[in-house]
Amino acid sequence: MRAFTGGLWSYRNLLIIILTPLLILPLPLVIKTQVAECAYTLVLMAVFWMTEALPLSVTALLPALLFPFFGIMKSSVVATMYFKDFHLLLLGVICLATSIEKWGLHRRIALKLVTMIGVNPGMLMLGFMVGCAFLSMWLSNTSTAAMVMPIAEAVMQQVMSAEGEVSQHQEMAVNMILSVPEDDNVTEALPSSPLNSKYRNNRDHMMCKGLSLCIAYSASIGGLTTLPGTSSNLIFAEYIHQFYPDCKSINFGNWFVFCLPVCIIVLFSAWIWLYWLFLGTKCCLFLSLYPISKYMVHETKRNVRVNEFLMLSHFSVSSSQQEIITLVIFFIMAVLWFVREPGFMPGWASLFPEYPGYATDATVALLLGVLFFIIPANRPTADNYDAMITWKEFQACMPWEICLLVGGGFALAEGAKVSGLSSWVAELMTPLGSLPVLATVTIACILVTCITEVASNPATITIFLPILAPLAEAININPLYMLIPTTLSVSFAFLLPVSNPPNAIAFAYGHLSIIDMVKAGLGLNIIGVLAVLLAISTWGTSLFALDTYPDWAPIHDLTNTTGI
Repeated sequence: MRAFTGGLWSYRNLLIIILTPLLILPLPLVIKTQVAECAYTLVLMAVFWMTEALPLSVTALLPALLFPFFGIMKSSVVATMYFKDFHLLLLGVICLATSIEKWGLHRRIALKLVTMIGVNPGMLMLGFMVGCAFLSMWLSNTSTAAMVMPIAEAVMQQVMSAEGEVSQHQEMAVNMILSVPEDDNVTEALPSSPLNSKYRNNRDHMMCKGLSLCIAYSASIGGLTTLPGTSSNLIFAEYIHQFYPDCKSINFGNWFVFCLPVCIIVLFSAWIWLYWLFLGTKCCLFLSLYPISKYMVHETKRNVRVNEFLMLSHFSVSSSQQEIITLVIFFIMAVLWFVREPGFMPGWASLFPEYPGYATDATVALLLGVLFFIIPANRPTADNYDAMITWKEFQACMPWEICLLVGGGFALAEGAKVSGLSSWVAELMTPLGSLPVLATVTIACILVTCITEVASNPATITIFLPILAPLAEAININPLYMLIPTTLSVSFAFLLPVSNPPNAIAFAYGHLSIIDMVKAGLGLNIIGVLAVLLAISTWGTSLFALDTYPDWAPIHDLTNTTGI
């Protein structure tokens, strides 16, 4: 029996691929409406995305296959959904990320931030979290975690090595004091550590756990801050631009102003939570509030050694010309994004009043991204001209699967709108309008946070956007009031190694167990949702005018009975 079930489990993906379409086939065959046919496509894609029975990008092609057969959309119309302004923005951002990775700018930024903040365990955790969060604002969360984890691992090994040296010197001193000629048996051998040999004591093990989770979680938290920071943010922005073209409040500047305080709150709270969970309750120690003691002297010796390692790593290679060029373009891109249409003041887009809305963040990203293929990396000669990046290097970094996944999501959303599925679901959920608006948003955030633990972030937000937006319209609240918190909550996938790639990367280094990640992630999920609800209820309301129903959203007959 065990052999049979084991063999069956090994074919689980094939069984899901075959059985799922057959089990839900009565839906379009019996009901025979476009709503049922689109629902069939949605359920099928949701199952395949959550189980990953098929690659995510392959599942994203199902609308292009099924919608023409069901008569929902023409094939030529579906095809236009698979390449949007989002994809052009992603191309430019990946050009920048390719240059940053190629020339090692990410490593220098991370080490510089860590050496500035300090090297005792608490400050070391904070330093890596700040550096990792800053990098993930501009690079993918996966790339950031993959870049920073090897640096953190080297630092952890150096910390444990310094700890061993200090302990060995103390033990030798004790032995010299206690060794007397009259009694050679005064001293006894110290008991061996019950832990794995790579950890000298439990405190070292706990430090490795805490620092590993700091890298994984901060890579996800930092991506919240900017629209290009994570794919779910970009999917949300493109959805708004596609289905609410008159909405001008979703831009780089407004998003940054709204999300930066959220990122700071969640990051600082995560630091305190992880320190308390893995390094104990003596919070004053990492805040340097305790007076000098034997413990502090011991820590100082170890910190000096670690600081020497970090400084040596930071200054071992001088800043190269390529790093400087990349940093300058990086800075220009960020500034141009921020001041295009910041919302609180006129941006550079206002210089072209005859072409409103023509230039987007993708325009800036493409303009500066192309420069990486033009600017020479070294002094050009008659026989040699090497650009900052090559097309092959760009291809290696370009997440083509995300392009297809996002395109499939846009096609699914358009199909749900054309078929009437979105309106049907919204009407079905209108009883939620009897609840306070904040309660409805909280339920949506919790639901999304739970599902994103077992499904990819882009897939989760792609499924929920075409459902929650019509729901907001049906109960007569600003769609942004519903969509912004749920978009941010999608990134709070902290419970399991499989929840997102940064978690898996940190888990692969062998310091963590599943229960470690569940305990830490559960608390951080709660912190994240509460921070988002605080933001949307306070400064977000005035920034995005969430207390009024906007002119750019369609008007329904149903009214919200509670107000905001």
